[in-house]
Amino acid sequence: MKVLGTDLAEVVDLALQHAYLAGVPLLLGLLVSLPLGWLALRRRWLYPPLIAGTGLLYTIPSLALFVLLPGILGTRILDPVNVIVAMTLYTIALLTRTVADGLGSVPDHVRQAATAMGYGRLRRFFGVELPLAVPVVSAGLRVAAVSNVSMVSVAALIGVSQLGLLFTDGFSRGAMGPILVGILACVLLAILFDLLILAGTRALTPWLRAVRG
Repeated sequence: MKVLGTDLAEVVDLALQHAYLAGVPLLLGLLVSLPLGWLALRRRWLYPPLIAGTGLLYTIPSLALFVLLPGILGTRILDPVNVIVAMTLYTIALLTRTVADGLGSVPDHVRQAATAMGYGRLRRFFGVELPLAVPVVSAGLRVAAVSNVSMVSVAALIGVSQLGLLFTDGFSRGAMGPILVGILACVLLAILFDLLILAGTRALTPWLRAVRG
């Protein structure tokens, strides 16, 4: 079956690869950003260099990073690992400040109450601070998800298989069909990521539903 002159099965296959290259870095970046954001909040002298340092990662052009990483990691230029590492770095750049701000939005009296109830630092972080920071972190995660879906497309210029190949194919053949299909597929993928993050946020913050109810 073809859509605008593009094989639908091929689009689905490219979309799955695109989702993998954009989604895995989102999870890895979140896992790295959580301790970095916590550290930036707890050690105030570290906040400026950590936030500025991670933020600078986002200024590196994605195509340049895709080309440089094989030499740094010792991988092949078409290896998806290069894209995953690059997108993880960009996710960290976007999320570290968000995590710090989210944790910083937890009221002091809530922390003090948890401490008075016998919560240790680690238990308080996972049981009180992080759950309350979820809405703020989720907002940053949604931005990072859309950014990842968009930036992964650039990897098509070095031959990595994903939806960006529809753009390069369309440009090379002078055909708008593949380009339009690629744009639509990327938009739908970004919307899917956004809905999944919203669903996860809703599941992790049942108290917000109770308040709204």
